[in-house]
Parts: sequence; structure tokens; C-alpha cells
Amino acid sequence: MAHASQSTNRLAQETSPYLQQHAHNPVDWYPWGPEALSRAQTEQKPILVSIGYAACHWCHVMERESFENEAVAAVMNAHFVCIKVDREERPDVDQIYMDALHAMGLQGGWPLNVFLTSEAKPFYGGTYFTKGNWVKLLENIGQAYAGEHRGELEQSAERFMEVIGSSELKKYSAHNQHAALPTIDGIPEMGPARVSDEEFKLLVYNLGVQFDRERGGTNRVPKFPMPSIWRFLLRANAISGSQAVLAQTVLTLREMAWGGIYDQAHGGFARYSVDAEWLAPHFEKMLYDNGQLVSLYSEAFQLTQDELFREVVYDTVEFVRLELTNAEGGFCSSLDADSEGEEGKFYVFTKDELREILGDEEPLFSAYYNCTALGNWEHGRNILHRRETDQAFAAAHQLAPGVVPELVAEWKQKIMAVRATRVRPGLDNKVLTGWNALMLQGLTDAYRAFAEPEFLVVAERNARFIQANLRDGARLYRTCKNGRASINGFLEDYALVIQAFISLYEVSFTETWLHEAEALMEYVLANFFDPTETLFFYTDSSAEPLIARKKELFDNVIPASNSVMAHNLRRLGRHLENARYVELAADMLAQVRHLVVKEPQHLTNWASLYAALLRPGAEVAIIGPGVETFREKLNRPFLFDTVIAGTKKRSKLPLLKLLLPATNGQTAVHICRNQTCLAPVYDVAEAQAALGSV
Repeated sequence: MAHASQSTNRLAQETSPYLQQHAHNPVDWYPWGPEALSRAQTEQKPILVSIGYAACHWCHVMERESFENEAVAAVMNAHFVCIKVDREERPDVDQIYMDALHAMGLQGGWPLNVFLTSEAKPFYGGTYFTKGNWVKLLENIGQAYAGEHRGELEQSAERFMEVIGSSELKKYSAHNQHAALPTIDGIPEMGPARVSDEEFKLLVYNLGVQFDRERGGTNRVPKFPMPSIWRFLLRANAISGSQAVLAQTVLTLREMAWGGIYDQAHGGFARYSVDAEWLAPHFEKMLYDNGQLVSLYSEAFQLTQDELFREVVYDTVEFVRLELTNAEGGFCSSLDADSEGEEGKFYVFTKDELREILGDEEPLFSAYYNCTALGNWEHGRNILHRRETDQAFAAAHQLAPGVVPELVAEWKQKIMAVRATRVRPGLDNKVLTGWNALMLQGLTDAYRAFAEPEFLVVAERNARFIQANLRDGARLYRTCKNGRASINGFLEDYALVIQAFISLYEVSFTETWLHEAEALMEYVLANFFDPTETLFFYTDSSAEPLIARKKELFDNVIPASNSVMAHNLRRLGRHLENARYVELAADMLAQVRHLVVKEPQHLTNWASLYAALLRPGAEVAIIGPGVETFREKLNRPFLFDTVIAGTKKRSKLPLLKLLLPATNGQTAVHICRNQTCLAPVYDVAEAQAALGSV
């Protein structure tokens, strides 16, 4: 029978909450590092790498069933050098062995369990295994490696190494030799990335094939929010005026905001929905999702003025402030899916519990949130979700329209009072640099849309936290916990921090943040760039060498670090009038352009760059005493591919240094595009009109 061991292994010395969760397993776990790898080579034992993260439900299940079991641990310890990896701390290790699993023809996910030779080369793997299957697999692999079949396993490892050792760009290029896009006669291709209107239409069409037209999102289940898809469609709408792409985005955002994937009582999104209706979430709440969704809903509000989107932004920011923010202003990584050993128990209610909480108001509450006696979740419990607007609900129940928001606010207070008495889901309180930058970006986008002063206060505090705790000279760390920073930063961390610092400058005009972005950019160019492919490696040139040095090309739930870098080069290059940066961004897109058009669902952040090169936005410079007021008002609408700079008097920034304040004390707005400028204007309405017509 499985039981928790009182023994302590090496993971007790680690800062990762996920690794510490396994610190008392009877498994002789090592963290990833030279000690474990050296032992494997010395003893010529195979390696078991088990990868997961703190909020992962099935990681917990496998731990309870297998890793806490003395008998199972004995088999693992006898045959393998066992390594535990937190994928959030070491995405470089996770990338390599997830690629290996895909090369084996298997579907990826976590927990990820991969078997390696003593040289750390993968030969077999999988995700979750039941205890019985796990023990059989351990024994079979252990015996095969120790016996006469070791050579076969090593040969398999070499074949997989050929696949995972090649770059993503080379794999893509080889694929496109057999699947090139047709050329279109008579359509000129413009610019170094060779973008065109016809290709862009094909790109949007190919993406649209994947859409769920009834409930939003894509037609794949489980359903992930995938913010970069819908942010791209907002940009596609901005340059084409297509109401169809805007309607699909609005449908998706509304259905997510009404669904169980969104915490109706407190705000914040779960990682994904297990069904097509966004109803039943996998209840873990991740910082990286919520940061990006704050950006998405803020931009959607700018385009639609939909009050539901405003509510989602404010409530999600408040959730992050209350639940995921540490005392120093850093953002913690996630909340667990489980509490008291049950997934979602913290969030769901039976009909009887609702009657006790709400009394006579329960029937109306249950109608609003679709709660029933049978429930829609385990053990007769209900996941709160909506199916109609407040206006429609008021009409159906003969209520004055203004009454519904007041009722909902009271109901939320009562629900949250009860939730405050429950056992809370576990908090993964490590701070990850890239994920903090995604939330920082979300706050800057929210401040653009709503000019809420508190959003900027929280954003600037977090930026200072990153500078003070996660930076060492020109370099970034990946993570810190309890004041201890560790692990050199990956391209994701640099890319997302640069992105957020540029945005923080554009909503504050504090020039420090633009200079910091430039310094980080120069470090990345010196230490991550591969000139042979015009792309960036995921790891620093000084990082620990692994069996392969990868490049992240495809956008996933978090956009690919290379696509973020391409956007950064374009934005920062325009701010600094650095043609080298701008040209490199176009060159990077050119490397993947055909694939972006053919398979955009995997490259939607790249697709947003395609849109920017197709319809370049403006450079806006504001100078004069009213610079803050002008900035706030000009930032309110959705401005696609527009960079904005400003100062009260003089600045050495390239966009501003040649501009002088008006002699009559007015504030001037200078609007340029493609090295051509309009005459300055001195009124916000004139500037907005000019931006709409440039």
C-alpha cells in the first residue's frame, strides 16, 4: 500500500516547491545536475528523468500511487539514477525530452517520464503510468539495459538524437521542400519578409478552419485559451476591418468569461477546459495564462467597449494581487488544482450548500450560475457558469437591469466568505522571470485600456522587483524564492522582460525602462543569436551544455521566445531608430513565412508580426507640458503596431531628440510612418484622427 515516507532525499535542499513536494519520497531523487549525470556514467546505469510542475493534478496522482510507495521506489532505486525536474524552472531540459517523446510518436504532457542512457540520451518515455504498469516497465527496462539488449536501446537513443538534435528550422525547411506554397502571379511581394495581402488572406483562412463557431475557441478538446490566437485576430481585424474575425474573437472571450474555466466568484482563469463548452476546467490557475488574458481582454475592450471584458480584467488583476503576489511585488507561479486531495473542491458547491449560504436568494443565484441538484461536477457539486447577459437574465426574471450587478456583487461576497473557511489549494510561490514579465505586460495593457492608476503602480513595483531580484548586471536569472535567485535565464525570460519593459516605457515615459530593454537586447544578441539561421537559441552560450541546444520556434500557450524576440527587435528598433534591429525582425519572419501561412495555428504570434509588416503602424512622439494627459488619451484606443514616446521638455531618445517644445506652451504630437511625418498637431482629437488616417 502506498504511503508517504519519512525519509528525506536531496530534493529537500531545492527551492522549487514541486521538487520539495517529492523531498520525502522513498525514491532516491536527484535534482538535474552534474552529480546525478556523473553517477550514471560512473555506474553505467540508465537515467529516469521525471518532469512535472507543482500545480499538475496527474503529477500528484502518480506521486501518491508510485513515488510514495516503498516497493515501487525500491525498483526505481535499484535500476536507475532517478532525476526530478520542475519544468517551470528548467524548460530547457523539458523541451529536449518532450521533443524526444514526440520523436517516439507519443503524445506529450505531464508528468513526463523519459528513460535515458547513462550519457543522457533518450530511448523510451511516456506520461502518466498506473502503478502496475509502471513497475512492469521499470523492471523490463532495467533488465534490458543491464543485459544483452543494452546495445539495441543505445541504437534507439542515437536515432532519436538525430531527430531532436536537428533545429526546428531545418525540420521545417525539409518539410517545405515537399509542401511549398503556390505562388500567385501578378501579386507583388513587398519588403524583406516578402509579405502580401493574398498570403495574409490565406493565412487567416487556414487559421479559421480550426475554429469552433458555436462556443468559440478552436475545435480541439481539451480547450486551452491560447491568447496569441485571439490577439492575432484583433490585429487582423485592425488591418483588414474583417468583422468575421472580430466576431470569432468576441465569441471566444465571452464564452470563456461565462464558463467554468473562469472563476465566477473571484476572477482568474484555470489552465484549460476538459470539454468543448469551457465548463469543466482543470482547476489549476497559472500566472502565465492570467497575464496574457489580461492583455487580451484589455485589447478586446479597446475595440468593443464590452463591459464584460472590463469586469474580467479588473477581477483577474485583483485575483493576482490577492492570491499570487508576494510581499516584495513579485508574482508567484500558480495555484494547485487540488485541495484536500480532490480536484476543484475549493471552488464547487452542492445545491444544499448554496441554500445554506444564500437562503431565499438561492433559486435566483442558481438560475444565474446554472446550478442544479444533480450538479455538473463530481459528488453532486456545481461549477458556477453563465449562459446569458445580465440584460437577458433581468428580462427573463422580471428584474430591473441595474439590479443584477448589485445582486451578483452580494452573491460573490457570500460565496467568497465561505471559500475563505475552506482548505485552500497549494500555492507554488517560486517567482519565474518570464512569467512575471507576462503579468507585467498584462498590467501595462490594462493601464493602456483603462488608465487605472493602481495598474501602473503594481506594474512598476513588479518591474523594480525584477531588476532587484532577478538581474545580475547584464544577465537575468530564471527564478527566485525566499530571496534566493538561481538558474541562468533562458531566451523566454529575456524576450518577455524586454517586451514588458518596452511597454512599461510606453505607458509611463520613464526612460529607464527603454534603456533597460536595450541593454538586455544587446546581451541576447551577443549570447543567444545564431547567425547561420538568423534565429536565437533558447539557452545562453555560457549555459550548462545539454545533449542538444534548441531553438523555440512554435507559438504555444506562451508564444515562442523567437517570435517574441522578433517583435521586440521591431518595436525597440523603431524607438531607437536602429535599422539593424528592424531588419533582423523582418529576416526572422522570412525564415518561417511559408509555415506561418500554411500552419498559422502553431505560429500566431509570428502571424501578428506578418500583419505588422504588411500594414506598418505609426511612430508617435509627444512633447510638451501635457504629455501625460495626451499619452493617456492616445493610448486608450487599440493602436496596432504603433510605438509611442514622449517627454515634457527634452530627451536624448532618437524619436524625441530632434523635437523641441512648442514656444507657446502647447503640447505637440508628431506622427510618422515609413520615414514620412505629418505636420505636428496640438489637440488629442486631431492626433486620434490623424492616427486613424495615416
